[in-house]
Amino acid sequence: MENLQNIVLAIVLTALVAYLLGSVNSSILITRIFGQKTDIRQMGSGNAGATNVLRSVGRLPAALTFIFDFLKCVLAVLAGRAIFSYFFQIPAISPMVIEQTGAYIAGIVCILGHIYPLYFGFRGGKGVTTSIAMIMIIDWRVSLIVWAAFFLAVFCSKMVSLGSICGAAIYPFATFFLTFFYDYRSSATVPLSYVMVATVSSFIIGCIVIIKHRGNIKRILDGTEKKVSLRSRKTPPQ
Repeated sequence: MENLQNIVLAIVLTALVAYLLGSVNSSILITRIFGQKTDIRQMGSGNAGATNVLRSVGRLPAALTFIFDFLKCVLAVLAGRAIFSYFFQIPAISPMVIEQTGAYIAGIVCILGHIYPLYFGFRGGKGVTTSIAMIMIIDWRVSLIVWAAFFLAVFCSKMVSLGSICGAAIYPFATFFLTFFYDYRSSATVPLSYVMVATVSSFIIGCIVIIKHRGNIKRILDGTEKKVSLRSRKTPPQ
């Protein structure tokens, strides 16, 4: 009974911390700091994320937005690991599996917080940067595959949205391949349950990112999707 209470407490605390961190939408705050009177959600694509900040405001605000959104998910994942490690102590389960489970829960909820922020009317970004942060801190091997898919798609199409979609699509497959064939089959300490947790979590995240890009998918198919440019705007729109 005590173990069950600790498990529930770990899940609730992790979700709460991750959601509150995810809800801090840096694109809205940073563009205001840079003198924008118009809400970033009413500019460009209407997305509260780094790519729209780059197109609508400039490179420096976009870079700061990316860094902040990246770091907030890193903090959420680290918090999830620490909380699960402290409360979720079952001898039969590997500490690594416990910590990674907390990390996946924190990452997913942080992404949802970014998309549906408590502080900004539940209307935020698409969760790409937070997803990238989660992937990189949880499993750097998977992140290399996802990054490769992202950059290849962007290089060929000049569309960040297509890169995000391709990275999200390949994420669960890369996770399953590495956790099953390299972790589970080559190590007696990694249970099959971890492969399942990692694969299901990555599938959920991939679906979230792709669903949030459904408008971009339609524009890509129509041939109307905007292509990214790294040229800075000299006069940001007011």
